[in-house]
Amino acid sequence: MKDFILPAQSPSGAFSDRDMGTPAKHGKPVTLTIDGFEVTVPEGTSVLRAAAEIGIQIPKLCASDNLEAFGSCRLCAVEIEGRRGTPASCITPVAPGMVVDTNSAKVRRIRKGVMELYISDHPLDCLTCAANGDCELQDMAGAVGLRDVRYKAPETGGLANHFSARNTSGEVNPQWQAKDESNPYFTYDASKCIVCNRCVRACEEVQGTFALTIEGRGFDSRVSAGGAADSFLTSDCVSCGACVQACPTATLQEKSVIEMGTPDRSIVTTCAYCGVGCSFKAEMQGDDLVRMVPWKHGKANRGHSCVKGRFAYGYANHRDRILKPMIRERIEDPWQEVSWDAALEFAAKRLHGLQEKHGKDSIGVITSSRCTNEETFLVQKLTRAVFGNNNTDTCARVCHSPTGYGLGQTFGTSAGTQDFDSVEQTDVVIVIGANPTDGHPVFASRLKKRLRQGAQLIVIDPRRIDLVKSAHVRAAHHLAVTPGTNVAVVTALAHVIVTEGLYDEAFIRERCDWEEFLAYAEFVSDARHAPEATALLTGVNAQDLRAAARLFAKGGNGAIYYGLGVTEHSQGSTTVMAIANLAMLTGNIGRPGVGVNPLRGQNNVQGSCDMGSFPHELPGYRHVKGAEVRGIFESAWGVTIDPEPGLRIPNMLDAAVEGTFRGLYCQGEDILQSDPDTKHVAAGLAAMDCVIVHDLFLNETANYAHVFLPGSSFLEKDGTFTNAERRINRVREVMAPKNGYADWEVTQLLANAMLRQAGRPEWAYTHPSEIMAEIAATTPSFANVTYELLDQMGSVQWPCNGEHPEGTPLMHVDGFVRGKGRFIVTEYVATDERTGPRFPLLLTTGRILSQYNVGAQTRRTDNVVWHEADVLELHPHDAENRGLKDGDWVRLASRSGETTLRLKVTDRVSPGVVYTTFHHPDTQANVITTDYSDWATNCPEYKVTAVQVSPSNGPTDWQEDYAAQAARARRILPAAE
Repeated sequence: MKDFILPAQSPSGAFSDRDMGTPAKHGKPVTLTIDGFEVTVPEGTSVLRAAAEIGIQIPKLCASDNLEAFGSCRLCAVEIEGRRGTPASCITPVAPGMVVDTNSAKVRRIRKGVMELYISDHPLDCLTCAANGDCELQDMAGAVGLRDVRYKAPETGGLANHFSARNTSGEVNPQWQAKDESNPYFTYDASKCIVCNRCVRACEEVQGTFALTIEGRGFDSRVSAGGAADSFLTSDCVSCGACVQACPTATLQEKSVIEMGTPDRSIVTTCAYCGVGCSFKAEMQGDDLVRMVPWKHGKANRGHSCVKGRFAYGYANHRDRILKPMIRERIEDPWQEVSWDAALEFAAKRLHGLQEKHGKDSIGVITSSRCTNEETFLVQKLTRAVFGNNNTDTCARVCHSPTGYGLGQTFGTSAGTQDFDSVEQTDVVIVIGANPTDGHPVFASRLKKRLRQGAQLIVIDPRRIDLVKSAHVRAAHHLAVTPGTNVAVVTALAHVIVTEGLYDEAFIRERCDWEEFLAYAEFVSDARHAPEATALLTGVNAQDLRAAARLFAKGGNGAIYYGLGVTEHSQGSTTVMAIANLAMLTGNIGRPGVGVNPLRGQNNVQGSCDMGSFPHELPGYRHVKGAEVRGIFESAWGVTIDPEPGLRIPNMLDAAVEGTFRGLYCQGEDILQSDPDTKHVAAGLAAMDCVIVHDLFLNETANYAHVFLPGSSFLEKDGTFTNAERRINRVREVMAPKNGYADWEVTQLLANAMLRQAGRPEWAYTHPSEIMAEIAATTPSFANVTYELLDQMGSVQWPCNGEHPEGTPLMHVDGFVRGKGRFIVTEYVATDERTGPRFPLLLTTGRILSQYNVGAQTRRTDNVVWHEADVLELHPHDAENRGLKDGDWVRLASRSGETTLRLKVTDRVSPGVVYTTFHHPDTQANVITTDYSDWATNCPEYKVTAVQVSPSNGPTDWQEDYAAQAARARRILPAAE
């Protein structure tokens, strides 16, 4: 694709998509002359890049500015005054006073000869090739002036090549290889390969999987994915697409491009999957999306992506998508398609009637962590300014609410401290309760690159995740903690650091409350927190724990990254505070390469919290009891805001069962599948008189809904997402909303339907930028955020205000937001969920690379090739004791419920621990989990459930009943004529 079109709002030429040939370097300035032009560049810069800096494009095929120089194609040859030969400019560093000629007669002759050799073993089917118009080989042939190829087959015999299936006599060509179409998203056509090594290097340097190699030598060289019997699908390839993006020909090509043709324009937007927040170019033909390509200027992903973000966008056009509003009187009735006006009037009357009958607090909302900041802001505004209560909650309740509480208490702000670039300067990394290669794969690639450069890794996880040992990466320590004992492990690490005098006293005295530290030090120094004392409880070897503590304390820049394996516990908030204590103890706060970094699960879970989705906080994490804060919003909205916190999601469900909570507007969340204790969630939803589901699909929650409002995908809206590093990224409309409205418009329509019934002034937003202006005017951490600023800079990290007009990459640099860092005593309290004779195993849950959250999006893409159903991981010892083998149907039972699924016997889990995912509603893994939750935030304890595993011959009665009820609930009658 030739043209790169930035959004219209951006200044022309603000970002260049030009490939500079080799990576940028940092060093003292060096001045040289290229083709008579003087240029100054940093020391270590290649001649190829130096030339590109002044607009001189030296032909190249093996070079790219996201890969280290390789020097194989020899097309970038130049002449350098005083040197013999014609060195490759990509691997030749600049030198002071160097004089370079990039286009001498000798160089032109060499380049043409090189191109002739490439073309002699390449099919000349350019007009019908999928890469026609987007092929670097084609471009370079034109650049060197190639008009003829001297190397042709003699009339008396053939010429060995890789592109002819048979020779002129009809004999099979042993050098030819059939196209590999096994991967659902791209093809590998060896006949078009020029063996430039870019795909292999991208897999190694960018992704870090090492799935590709070059097999053979000389003319027999070819790219190979795994062993002789492997295809791209069966190999270690994770389908991140880095090899496809790197390929200069049609050797590796997206199937969408083969089918649809070359894109003709692109729009920069942000991925709607995990909390990394990757920037993409959505490459289009008219209103059709051809492919997603990682944007090289995206500061979160730096031009990389994973299989979900790059390829799994097909759900937006899936046949299951609902595009018309629907209503029904009772959940037992079939759905009836109606107009938008009819659906909104039906919903507004029901909600208004419930409040008249049961009081203003009888209804509420759940905001979405997949929708934009602007949309989330409007939903919490709906409940506070229209419903008149604070009954708003979000999916962060069930994932990272302990992060908000724990970091708020210790540091003074409810977010991570670093940007993702920070990992490039870390020396020791602790990954606790997270599986980045599956949950946050683009960040994991950056982490693995740093580990290959020599950084040390400590993994604290009950399961042997890929980072413990994979290609060229091995953890220094894997502390295989017993589920539910995180607090004891982290406190034991602190015990070693304090009792051995490894803490950073100067940092603590300057930046933290010294008296609180002394109290904390006395607490952790107690012998009961020693690794030897906690080993039986935690399952972690004392010597390993001591070695890990010493490594983190003395190893240089130390960074901690954690996930839901920390927060989704009864002591989730306590563990977050223990992690913060550990960072302060070692002085690992306030500079690059350190910090406390929560890896957020969904694309905008940080933003949904920022926007005031919790029932006790207004936007910007300010408590509703504060009269001054309420006054800001009361003045802006012309209403009186209730000073009393509203209901959390678990409270809403409890109140519904009790009969006091009667109506819910649920935007973009599927609480029936994602929340714990499925039976209780179902009972709560069934007890309500009006459940409004606003989503792309009839999700599991919609089984109990009375109104369905069709949602819009991230491709169909404008707005912003805020990722795990507090980075505010623009989301841009790539295509018109297929349902007719973006989600923010739907919320406004519902609000206005209710306001009309109450005779109050209606909302009048015409664009999400107006909503952002309101956010900025009322929320100090967003005060300087505008769409114009985001278009100019690409993204910013909050706080972005008068003090930090271009954002804040690193938090707590000169001091903590709360003033002095606060050490908090973290006493271990065992969960009430216990194993016993009936339920002797501990279940913990997580995610897998190819699927996302409840699977509503990824299950409707070709990603099901890799994961078509949830499976249960069980240690070989436990499997043998139960007479179970790999692939068996098994019954998984707890005190809450039971389900069945297939078994995977593996030593990834420790004896006594089982693991599964929750991506598929057929399994409904959360029917197993309990209603135990974090003491401070009610975040559910997904990670610790006592279970038993036994043989089974198929679905449980509950699964069959659930499937039948879901089928009845999804009946749809056509719209009335």
